[in-house]
Amino acid sequence: MTHFPGSPKLLRGGLVLIDAGNSAVRRVIALQYNPETMSRSFQVKGIEGEGGDRSQAMRLTGPPVETISLEADLDATDALEDGEATAAEVGLLPQLAALETLVYPAAADLKANDGRAAAGTLEIAPMETPLVLFVWGEHRVLPVRVAEISVTEEAYDPDLNPIRAKVSLSLRVLSVDDLGFDHKGGSLFLLHHEAKERLAGRAASGALGTLGLGGIP
Repeated sequence: MTHFPGSPKLLRGGLVLIDAGNSAVRRVIALQYNPETMSRSFQVKGIEGEGGDRSQAMRLTGPPVETISLEADLDATDALEDGEATAAEVGLLPQLAALETLVYPAAADLKANDGRAAAGTLEIAPMETPLVLFVWGEHRVLPVRVAEISVTEEAYDPDLNPIRAKVSLSLRVLSVDDLGFDHKGGSLFLLHHEAKERLAGRAASGALGTLGLGGIP
């Protein structure tokens, strides 16, 4: 593919797995193609319910619960044409596995917990995964929990390895309410929150006249 000199570099969106304790990067999953659309929803946290204290009607109890949904396309066609060995052997299975294992505990942890249960351990702590960051440009680096993954395999090679697929991701943003202020993910969320406020400050405020008002009644 021919690129024009001086053309801007296209950034990729993706996911980064880090160690929450020391911030060491464990894996970077760059999306092969940036999705054309992404949906985000915000569930407000406030005081609700009839008969509540009216003084609480305009109060927020914490950051909203934000959910991000997107669909990623994967295609091994170019890699196959270039003679890439991994694509020729197993198609898209490695890329799919990298995404799917985000919602699996490590096999070693499963075995270790089974051993503890067999030894009579009364309480076994749930297994902790690496911290997942959703990265969509430098202004949006968010700690998330992968809530759901849906895979649609669309084409296969002669050995039934998928060579074209769509992956739908549902991500729940983790805030300081979920992780606390001292957790690495909590501090990253707070940085994002503060950056959002600065960006909001750069948006020009409209005039009441554009809304058909000469003043507030």
